[in-house]
Order: sequence, then C-alpha cells, then structure tokens
Amino acid sequence: MEAALRRHKMKAGIFDPYLDTMGGGERYCLTLAEALLAKGWQVDVFWPTKEILPKLQDKFQLKIEKINFVDYAPWRKTLCQRWQFEKNYDLLFYLSDGSVPFMFGRKNWLHFQVPFKSLHRSFLNQVKLGRINQVIVNSIFTKKVVDRGLGISSKVIYPPVDIVPLKPLQKENLILSVGRFSQLLQKKRHDVLVEVFKNLIDGCHLKGWRLILAGGSEVGGGAFAAELRRKAEGYPIEIRENPSFEELVKLYGKAKIFWTASGYEIDEEREPARVEHFGMTTVEAMASGAIPIVQGKGGQKEIVEENKNGFWWQEKSELITKTLELIKNFRELSRLAKEAQMRSQDFAKEKFYEKVYDLLSRGD
Repeated sequence: MEAALRRHKMKAGIFDPYLDTMGGGERYCLTLAEALLAKGWQVDVFWPTKEILPKLQDKFQLKIEKINFVDYAPWRKTLCQRWQFEKNYDLLFYLSDGSVPFMFGRKNWLHFQVPFKSLHRSFLNQVKLGRINQVIVNSIFTKKVVDRGLGISSKVIYPPVDIVPLKPLQKENLILSVGRFSQLLQKKRHDVLVEVFKNLIDGCHLKGWRLILAGGSEVGGGAFAAELRRKAEGYPIEIRENPSFEELVKLYGKAKIFWTASGYEIDEEREPARVEHFGMTTVEAMASGAIPIVQGKGGQKEIVEENKNGFWWQEKSELITKTLELIKNFRELSRLAKEAQMRSQDFAKEKFYEKVYDLLSRGD
C-alpha cells in the first residue's frame, strides 16, 4: 500500500449517513479521514453539501479542511451505477446503518458503531461480505454481537480520543456528565442523574457541590434539555447545550467526578444497542483527571476498571453510595484521578492512527 501511495495519489471514499448528528460515529469516520489526509490521500466524504464542514471542524477539532464533499447517496443508485462510481476508490469506508451494504471499492472496510442484534447470516449478506475486506468495530462488546450475528471475526479498533488538550485544571467540587440530549436509540438518561443529585442534596445533605450536564441538542434534544431544566430548578444543577470544544475542555478539567447513566435499566443481552457501546466522553473525562462512575454495562467496562481507575454502578442507590464515599476520601480521589489519566492514554488518537496504518500496510 505504501509503495502504491508513492506511485499515485490514493483515493478514499467515506460514507456516514448520520454525519449531521455529529456524534461518536462521525468523529470515528472523520478521524479516519484526518489520518488518510496526513498520508497524502485524497479523501471524499459522501454528503450533499460542504456547508457542514465548519460545524464539523468546530465540533471535532480535526485537520480535515482538505476533505472533498461529494453528493453521492448509495441508496439512490442502481448496483451498476454504484459499481461504476465506487470502483475508482482505493479504499471505501462505510458506517453501517444496521445493514450490510454492497461495496465496490478496490478495498472495502465496513464499520459497525452499534451492536445491532438484527444482523444475521443470510445468503445475501454472505455475498456482500465476500466483497468486504475488513469489518471493523468500536469495542469488544460490539464485536461479540456483530460476530455472532454475521458469523465473522471483526477487528476492534477503539474510537479515537484526542486527549492532548485535555488536562486537569484547578479542580472544583463539580460532577460532570457529557452526552447528547437527543432522545435517539441510546438515551443518556440525564433525568436519572438529576434525580440522584437532588437526592444527594436533600437526603444526604451534600453541600458545596454542583452538577453540570453538557451535550448537543441540535437533533431533537432541545425539548428534553428544557424538561431537565424544569426538574433541576432550585438545585445547583446546570444544563449546558451545545458547548464549544473550548468550554468542554474547561469543564472536564475542573470536574472531580464524571457520571454516566446510559444503559440504565436496560438488559444489555436483550438490547445491546441501547447501552453504551464504548464511551468516548468517559475517556475524555479520565484524561482530564475526573474519576468516572459509570453504568457497568457495554463498552464502559472495557475502559473503567472497578476500584482501580473508577467505578461501576447499576442501581441509583449504588451511584449515591460510591459518589459519597469518593467525596469523603481525598486520598482515594487523588489516587484514582492519576490512574484514570494513565488509562486514558490507551485510547489516544495516535493509537487509532497506528491501527489504521497497520491495517493498510497489511492489505486487509
């Protein structure tokens, strides 16, 4: 692959049908684009307009200004038209919407960001997989579901987290949670966190602490954010909609504790798509020296090691107990914060680059 790159400019096409949601899958796809651009590739993103680029740059802080936006929607084309168009790409990278697509690049990578339980080994899927060089997933949790459904062995490449700008600042008595307010397939359950924090204030007489819930609301999350504000009235709880990257860096840096509730009351075996598939914001918080207390389900268990660099919880009472124990124990707070920072290094964006380049060099 490297030799071919020296002979002519390599060309990649990336398709993410959810690009405007600007979530974890979009960061994954665009960091791949950044990695390829850094190696001199031409990178085309299949999206109808380039007007989205400034928003993507602001959201993800990636060097992707050289991306080309190409108005190409595979589902609107016949198989013949798709073959004619896609055969010109040295690499095609598709983010799956839950299906296995036909792909016609010289090399084809299909990425599953979600552990879709509906995947199955149909004859048609086997035909499609015959053209796909590598199925890539974002966690071991996702891999188990995808591999079982399709009868394959996918490759885990953990999502890229840019931890370089994330550092501990002067810590405050702050509990932070970061996650979109949009009520899509995987709800972040901010309402549970508001309820638990109110209980800490009222029932446990916690004083001097505040809770900040930060996240995007661009895609249908405004109404839910407004509802959270109503529930939080009279308490030291703030709802921050659509914070800038710089604002998030400061919040992470100031927070002592990081909470997540995604997957609460969900059976991960029955509904794997509804729990956290990985947990990029958890890694970002850990890189900033915030101690994570997360739902012990899904991909979060691959990031947080219980009582080593954070904690798991299942019931609200457990979240309350572990939070109070942490608040009351300064030495434990300091130890876990250092361990969390060390663990975050395993998911640095540079690790993602290495995995991608290795996959390219091996011809997979």
